[in-house]
Amino acid sequence: MLGIYKKELRNYFTSMIGYVFIAFFLVIIGIYFMIYNLFFGLANFEYSLGAVTFIFVLLIPLLTMRLMSEEKKQKTDQLLLTSPLSASSIVLGKFFAVLTIFLIVMAIVCTYPLIMSLYGSIPYGSSYGSILGFALLGGAYLAMGLFISSLTESQVVAAVISFIVFLFTVLMKGIASIFPTDNKTALIVFSVMVIIICLLLYKMMHNLTVSIVTAVIGIGGLLGVYLVKPTLFDGSLIKAFEWISVISRFDTFSVGILDISGIIYYLSIIFIFNFLSIQAIKKRRWS
Repeated sequence: MLGIYKKELRNYFTSMIGYVFIAFFLVIIGIYFMIYNLFFGLANFEYSLGAVTFIFVLLIPLLTMRLMSEEKKQKTDQLLLTSPLSASSIVLGKFFAVLTIFLIVMAIVCTYPLIMSLYGSIPYGSSYGSILGFALLGGAYLAMGLFISSLTESQVVAAVISFIVFLFTVLMKGIASIFPTDNKTALIVFSVMVIIICLLLYKMMHNLTVSIVTAVIGIGGLLGVYLVKPTLFDGSLIKAFEWISVISRFDTFSVGILDISGIIYYLSIIFIFNFLSIQAIKKRRWS
């Protein structure tokens, strides 16, 4: 894993991608920091971070698009797949490399509350709590981007899909509010989501039986609950979208609240998508 980590980290700084990412990230955060905290004199740094969450949609695809897709395009993935390295070592080496680039940015951002303290007293707890939440949010997006990159051999396709998926997570609450709140609509949407998950399973595993069984169990379970107590689906669509929304989980951090459930949620997202990336590597290794 250490060899993969060093190789990926070196590639980011020899191809300028790492420098461009760090520069743009700091410029955008710096602009909001200057406007919110220095010009307007707000003591709460979390307001600045809450206003720049859109930055992940724009910059994370740039950082993650080449992680696995470039290996496939150049056929160097065959060397990795036939090496004695485990799939988890490959994925974690790449993830920690890209996470290191992001943490360099966060280390610099950690100095911003200290700069503010030169002009008056600030709430260190809420400021650094929001920085922790922001770092976890970034880690979740990095894990998602790595997984998407593992599904294609085109960097452009990986970047476009990542952008669309990340944009959807930002707009998720608004999209959910468009749907009717009745139980039939919720049942239909949840069933479609189950089908999409099953299609992803088939894409990763190429096992039709597992995909069909998962679809039958998922949709059958939804129908069973609907027939027994349909009122459980009333308004459940908006609640479900809010619960799975990656961005919405940061809302509590952006108002200065250290949300333990949010921390667990982001760590779970990082684990799940790294696990999916590992499964994608194992599938290619044995196919």
